[in-house]
Amino acid sequence: MDRERLRQAFRSIIEAIGEDPLREGLRDTPQRMAELYAELFSGIDRDPGEELSVSYQEGGEGDQDIVLLRDVSFYSLCEHHFLPFFGSAHIAYLPRGRVVGVSKLARVLETVARRPQLQERLTNQVADVLYERLRPEGVAVLVEAEHLCISMRGVKRPGSVVVTSAMRGEFSSNAARRAEVLALLRKG
Repeated sequence: MDRERLRQAFRSIIEAIGEDPLREGLRDTPQRMAELYAELFSGIDRDPGEELSVSYQEGGEGDQDIVLLRDVSFYSLCEHHFLPFFGSAHIAYLPRGRVVGVSKLARVLETVARRPQLQERLTNQVADVLYERLRPEGVAVLVEAEHLCISMRGVKRPGSVVVTSAMRGEFSSNAARRAEVLALLRKG
């Protein structure tokens, strides 16, 4: 991440909107914005699957029930307007004998969210990482988010929520398993 280029770019933006970047309230803003963007986009060069490198044997294949982490708050920046979208994700998987600490599911989400994103892509990337790295019988990801590009500009509809889902394995191909995970998600 080139923080100096970011700082210069934000100084140029301040000038372009007709403000004085040397004014007391704005003097340090380009540096603060560079640091903010470095944090907000810290997932660009990170592999979210690294969060899943430690797993534990827990029973045998077919012995597991659904593991569900519900209401994981997140925020990301829409790649179209670089405005935030934020909300909750619900992440479930059906282990095949190996489990991970549930905090790792939240860390995968956080890594994927810290990139210029689309909600649809974020949902699918979380599901794909879990399915490829854990090799479970199934993965389900449901994301509910408010987009500031809808709330504060354009159609200006605050409170509107976009819902996306991604199902892999048993949750995609087995109607009973899909119904089971959707019922668990609805309990929230």
